[in-house]
Amino acid sequence: MSEKLKIKPYARLITMLGDQLIKNELIALVELIKNSYDADSDWVKVSFINFDENFFITKDSCIRIEDEGCGMNTQILKKHWLNPATPDKLNRKRKQNDGEKIGRRILQGEKGIGRFAVFKLGRNVTIKTRRQLQNDEGAFIDEGEQFENVLTYNFSKYDDDFLTEGGKEKELYLDNLEVELEEREPREIVDKDISFGARKKRRKPYGTIIEISDLKANWSVKKVEKIQEDIGKLQPIFSKDELDDFSIWIYKDEVLYESSAKYKKELIKLLNNKSVFKITQGSYKPDGNIIQFNINGQQLKFSFHDSELNGLKIFRDYFNKNPNYKTECGRFEFEFYVFDFNSTLDDQTKYTLDKNEKEMIKRHRIYLYRDGIRVMPYGDPEDDWLRIDVTRGTESASSFLSNDQVVGYVNISQKENPKLKDKTNREGLIEDGQALSDFIAILQIVLRYIRKSPYAKYLINKKNKQELDRIKKGEPQELIKNAKDKYENNVEINRFLNTFEKSYSNEKRVLEERIRKTENLAAVGLSIETASHDIMLLMNRTLKQQDDLISDVSSGVALDEDYLINQLTVVRGSLSMIEAQLKNIQLLFPSTKNRTKNIRVKEIVEKVFYFYKKSFNEKSIVCSIETKGSPLVVKTTDAVLLQVFINLFDNAFYWLQTINGEKKIKIILDGDEQRVIFSDNGPGINADDLNYIFEAFFSGKGENGRGLGLYIAKQLLDRYDYRIELAEFKKDKVLPGANFVLEFAREE
Repeated sequence: MSEKLKIKPYARLITMLGDQLIKNELIALVELIKNSYDADSDWVKVSFINFDENFFITKDSCIRIEDEGCGMNTQILKKHWLNPATPDKLNRKRKQNDGEKIGRRILQGEKGIGRFAVFKLGRNVTIKTRRQLQNDEGAFIDEGEQFENVLTYNFSKYDDDFLTEGGKEKELYLDNLEVELEEREPREIVDKDISFGARKKRRKPYGTIIEISDLKANWSVKKVEKIQEDIGKLQPIFSKDELDDFSIWIYKDEVLYESSAKYKKELIKLLNNKSVFKITQGSYKPDGNIIQFNINGQQLKFSFHDSELNGLKIFRDYFNKNPNYKTECGRFEFEFYVFDFNSTLDDQTKYTLDKNEKEMIKRHRIYLYRDGIRVMPYGDPEDDWLRIDVTRGTESASSFLSNDQVVGYVNISQKENPKLKDKTNREGLIEDGQALSDFIAILQIVLRYIRKSPYAKYLINKKNKQELDRIKKGEPQELIKNAKDKYENNVEINRFLNTFEKSYSNEKRVLEERIRKTENLAAVGLSIETASHDIMLLMNRTLKQQDDLISDVSSGVALDEDYLINQLTVVRGSLSMIEAQLKNIQLLFPSTKNRTKNIRVKEIVEKVFYFYKKSFNEKSIVCSIETKGSPLVVKTTDAVLLQVFINLFDNAFYWLQTINGEKKIKIILDGDEQRVIFSDNGPGINADDLNYIFEAFFSGKGENGRGLGLYIAKQLLDRYDYRIELAEFKKDKVLPGANFVLEFAREE
């Protein structure tokens, strides 16, 4: 025997939906404000009534939310408002996305449970509402229905979990709860004059008033101020596209509590005047994976095929090096402002922030808005929805912009991003397939590029300016000389200055030697990394040959003497090749044996080419070496030239792999002019990077580059009064890609 049963939810479902699902009072208020927004109201007035001066609750305390939206009639209240999870808004949103005109705003809600936010705030709820009239075509007109509806929930007699009534245990189901509905002559929602601060306007004869009493939570001045501030962020607080047709006012009884206008003005002033970079008009388009934005007036456009993006480690890790990846997230827009939190008052730059300015910036992160309304809690100071802090904690923190120094917003639309949906508890977005992960990954790539390229250049320029300022103020040696001249007749001061000068000179010499050794070691490390690749291949092959021989000898069977000699000869040849490679590597070390001498540059170039020969063949890269005039002989060390040319070959090898078609390297050694031109037909140096390629830690390769190779090459050559620079004149440009000129002629 079987029977059909119906699901009969307990009354405590209201607690679970309202009190437990919605995190705090702010989110509850925001849900009710969103309802007013969806109802096409121009304004919402939130009043805290009968609280004491510190906003502590009294027995008569009440929170009142009033709007001028389209309101609800008896049918809507019975059919939709009183039925949890009503599909009404969801159906209207689908029609809206299909192009049907429904109201003047894009609807925010869709699940039909936001109304239970009232029960997060209090147990006694009264809803007064008056429906806006519609004409024969269904369009709203500027009149209200002749009746005003009053819906009353009085759950004060129940405990918070709806397990008792009047203090006695009782099995309560949802349909046991009684709600009173009254239809009456309009009393409160009528055509009348109202004011918001100094503004006066005429109240329309339609809309909704929600009054909540028997409040659950404790309140305070700090809590109300936090709500006031966060409600001010409900719409974009610094975007030029900020909606001006929806305002939110907070009152304490009949007095305007505070306006967020001043706060916004201060923030906007900071964004415009103190941000190092303004990233505006930013967008991502999934058709072609196009990212474009304007950075300080310069328009940039990238696709996943561009090395500036696909060279980033974060791109390789997430998109698996696939520039044709099809993202599940749709089109979105963004705007970021980047600050320099390490700029001190001593720097005296226009980007220097004082303590109060830093604190204001830290109160904002990157906000997410859907069709102009905020998705919470994204943008809160403690929220890390873009996983920036997590990434900085697991990788090099200096490689990423921090949460504190970036303020901005991202705007999505329900039409373009239907898979980016609010969680039921209104705490962020649902993980629906790959859409959210793709969305976050793209934003991380944009922020990583900004740190890796434009912000890195800014830091270099800042460092150079600081050094120049120090020079202008006088270097220590010059200051000591000036002091000696000024106090030449004072024996005591001159004795002290002589002692100080000697101490300073000794310390300077030690530091310069440490810098020289550090640069040498860094150069050796980068060079060995390249050379060791082939050595490991040879070692593995030799070990396999040796293992095969040991197996044959250990088998106990008769051996072919000629075969054995042949195999041993092969092993000997491999070991000889390894020995030659290690001898070349040994030349890289700046030991006492590696002294300055006259070196034929061609021999060094051919030696380095040998390192890369196998890799070049695998990638179909053709390298030619041309000599002009007499042999080019340079007075330096093997280590210096090896490190310089290893870096040039390595850079060319990397960039040539990013192009299609012929791949060429051409090297011209000119003994008469004492110069080398090293060229390739790769993509060349980005115009924006020209002034930075010889700076430490700057790399155009994205995460693939350390930004040390060219810097160290330049430092090593500078020690001998030699130069390396980019070709400036047409006669020096041999191939259409990167062209480097090495000058070995010393100035007299």
